[in-house]
Amino acid sequence: MKIAYFDCPTGISGNMILAALLDAGLSLSCLTKELKKLKLKGYTLKISNVRKSGFRAKHIDVIIPDRKGGRTKKEIFDVIRKSSLNNNVKQLSRMIFERLFKAESRVHGGNIYHLHETGAIDAIVDIVGAAIGIDKLGIKEVYCSPLPFGYGPIKSSHGMLPNPAPAAAELLKGVPVYKKNIEAELVTPTGAAIITTIAKSFTDMPKLELKTVGSGAGTFNFAEANILRLFIGGSISSFSEDMAAVIETNIDNMNPELYDHVIASLMKTGALDAYITSARMKKNRPGIILTVLSDLNNKDKLLDRIFSETTTLGVRTYLVKREKLERCFKRVKTRYGSVSVKVGKIGNVIKNISPEYEDCAKLSRRTGVPLKTIYDEAKGLTRTGP
Repeated sequence: MKIAYFDCPTGISGNMILAALLDAGLSLSCLTKELKKLKLKGYTLKISNVRKSGFRAKHIDVIIPDRKGGRTKKEIFDVIRKSSLNNNVKQLSRMIFERLFKAESRVHGGNIYHLHETGAIDAIVDIVGAAIGIDKLGIKEVYCSPLPFGYGPIKSSHGMLPNPAPAAAELLKGVPVYKKNIEAELVTPTGAAIITTIAKSFTDMPKLELKTVGSGAGTFNFAEANILRLFIGGSISSFSEDMAAVIETNIDNMNPELYDHVIASLMKTGALDAYITSARMKKNRPGIILTVLSDLNNKDKLLDRIFSETTTLGVRTYLVKREKLERCFKRVKTRYGSVSVKVGKIGNVIKNISPEYEDCAKLSRRTGVPLKTIYDEAKGLTRTGP
């Protein structure tokens, strides 16, 4: 499986992503041929090799003589829909623009159906071009480094904006970010929309057999090279990887009768897992450690639930890397009824089979057949079934 990793020490933008894809193997002739399917007029592409702090990188400019006005959401989606691009590119392009419109609507306090900077032709070229590159290079999984914010005001059609731009900040909710001592806009809304749509997680580089490195140059000249690097290679791990947040808190002053409700409430709110561990607290009081595993986008909701449902005054949070079997669900028909089964695999090799407890328990209560018997039959049918 082909994996891509975006390393963004000085930020990310739409044209940096597209330039890195070109430098990593997307041919210019292929890109221009595909972009012509949009039937957009009034722009030309300028591709050049530049040097940033002594290092070579590819740079792309979308030259537009007339930059008056923007485009509405309907106009942008019509351009994509009416094109002869393949369905994968169309779908990914629409997903990116949908995220962008939602972010703009959120920061402006209403439904935004017209974009200025991001509705211009160059943003369409950057976003659709990125979708073309991901598709044509056969990239199946994308990962990205944590993203840096610069400082100083940003010029826009709305006037001077804080840094990062409000739309970029909205798009990066749940993403690991950090402040960098560079006076510039390092993460643009277009770049944020693209990478948060395509990236599976923002973490260290996953294990891969490196094949290609592409470098996309930004507009600015810093002491540090303003370059985004794209690493592409094949997976050498048998497991898929992602990042999760762990939330922990110590509790020694809560009615134990409430623990079951707390765990059920956290799972309903979207926790990946939640459990309690017995512990001895200060003054040797018996207590528990509540541990909750969350995906990065759901952490705030779970924090709110913890503070609402427990007596804790504070929690600990940290990021962990998860390595997982490929998972799928299937239903098998036992002699006693239908059971949902979760299957963990490496490639086509089944490693673990977990029949759904509630399905098996319901059948056991209804038929009087031992629960273990139903479990064993469901597992056997999963191994031997199609």
